[in-house]
Amino acid sequence: MVEDSLWTRITREDPEHSARYVERFRSMAAAGADLDGEARLVDAMVPRGARVLDAGCGPGRVGGALARAGHEVVGVDADPVLVAAAEQDHPGPTWLVGDLAELDLPARGVVEGFDLVVCAGNVVAFLAPATRVEVLRRLGAHLRGGGRVVCGFGAGRGYEVAEFLADARAAGLEPDLLLSTWDLRPHTPGSDFLVAVLRPEA
Repeated sequence: MVEDSLWTRITREDPEHSARYVERFRSMAAAGADLDGEARLVDAMVPRGARVLDAGCGPGRVGGALARAGHEVVGVDADPVLVAAAEQDHPGPTWLVGDLAELDLPARGVVEGFDLVVCAGNVVAFLAPATRVEVLRRLGAHLRGGGRVVCGFGAGRGYEVAEFLADARAAGLEPDLLLSTWDLRPHTPGSDFLVAVLRPEA
């Protein structure tokens, strides 16, 4: 049995947590907040019409923006409330309920690999520690040739940058580029956020 993620434990203790999360981002979108920063970076990294996997897609904010930019998007999240919101708010992509620690899209009929896997919104910081390497391995396994994995998460969430990079290497992924924001600012030892662009080991 896969160890429960932090998100799963939070939602078990607070059944309304996911609904509040959805409404928070709906309210921000309605107020005109810029919610597409992650998607802009991903869009710049791939050709038009690329296949993108939104891993830990939540209510579809990133994947929806990428679909509107012309990409073929599949989103996966373990929380059915968030996936239902993605289907409602961002029609077009394929939205699936699934645990990233058991990710096997070919077994679910999604046989073609991806040009890029994006894992935004602090998803990796919510992973159960025992599943981190396996999740990263499975994300890398869904890439096609030349593809990359892009993960972003904040400091102070129990997952240190050095530990994440060690896990990535254990999963067969090497860093191509380390940033401190989704708008291309370089990562430094004092950065409070990491955006890691990873590629499979040669």
